Amino acid sequence: MFNLFKKNKINKNKDENHLSLISVAALLIHSAKIDENFTGKERSIIKKALIEMGADENNLDEILKDAETKEKDSNQILEFTKEVKNKNIDKKKIIIEALWNIIYSDENADMYETNLMRRLSGLLYLDPKVVGDIKEKIKTNQ
Repeated sequence: MFNLFKKNKINKNKDENHLSLISVAALLIHSAKIDENFTGKERSIIKKALIEMGADENNLDEILKDAETKEKDSNQILEFTKEVKNKNIDKKKIIIEALWNIIYSDENADMYETNLMRRLSGLLYLDPKVVGDIKEKIKTNQ
């Protein structure tokens, strides 16, 4: 009987993690689409970030499909950031690094992309210096 409760708790945690990864992926997809050019390189960056955040490689395509639907059906980023802002600082840094990688994947950051990052810094309760340091690291490694 106790095993049944334990299995239900494990399944609930898996479901919550899956939904959390969908929100993260939707945010990353949104940033990739902001310049109206969602490339395969950006998709690879998103997959790598999801794996770093604990996604099972076998479920990546399902997560991305669900995230693309969620991003398409949403009209604001608050829906995605609500889940992300509760993550620990290390997970947030993975997300911010992925966002900057997506932005600089075409070697150019336009005003919409940089504005998005400014907004996300506040929405995710991140120190702008941390976000700036990650940006400089990405720019240097391009």
